[in-house]
Amino acid sequence: MLEREPGGKLGKHLKKKGLLILAMAAFGLALALGTACGGGQAQGGATAKSGDTVKVNYVGKLSNGTIFDTSAGGDPMQFTIGAGGLLPDFEQAVIGMKVGETKTFEIPADRAYGPRRDDLVHVMDRDELPSDITPEVGVMLELRQPDGTVFQVTIIEVTESTVTLDANYPLAGQDLTFDIKLIEIL
Repeated sequence: MLEREPGGKLGKHLKKKGLLILAMAAFGLALALGTACGGGQAQGGATAKSGDTVKVNYVGKLSNGTIFDTSAGGDPMQFTIGAGGLLPDFEQAVIGMKVGETKTFEIPADRAYGPRRDDLVHVMDRDELPSDITPEVGVMLELRQPDGTVFQVTIIEVTESTVTLDANYPLAGQDLTFDIKLIEIL
């Protein structure tokens, strides 16, 4: 979910999780980041810089505290700083960190996935859906445009005669807060 464009490594991770929103207690967050009483301080050593490949543990939260993604229970996320695969503000936050250091930072909606757009919500007749799809709120579908471009939509409303599809990225319009820990500079 951190990718500049939806559908990258983390986007596939979110899709695999079915975009489940997780809830973890504060103590669980500390354990997930490996920071029990760490106070965000790191031991001496090199600092992360642009061009470095790094591994980080992270917890991503919405402004209401709801966790939308985490590396807890899995491998740390590996990426190259400055390669453009993640949100630029996420990559920038890692610069200057030392291995073992923790940090909390916010990325406002306009610098994350942008605002929600009403023009990306479309109501269609239910009989326009393929017969093998049973429309249910929350189901994500992939649609193909005439030029071959594939994009994801989420069903947000179902009536007896219509289905409302939302092509906004699921985190559009959301301010994002991240708790991260630099695990390794490769």
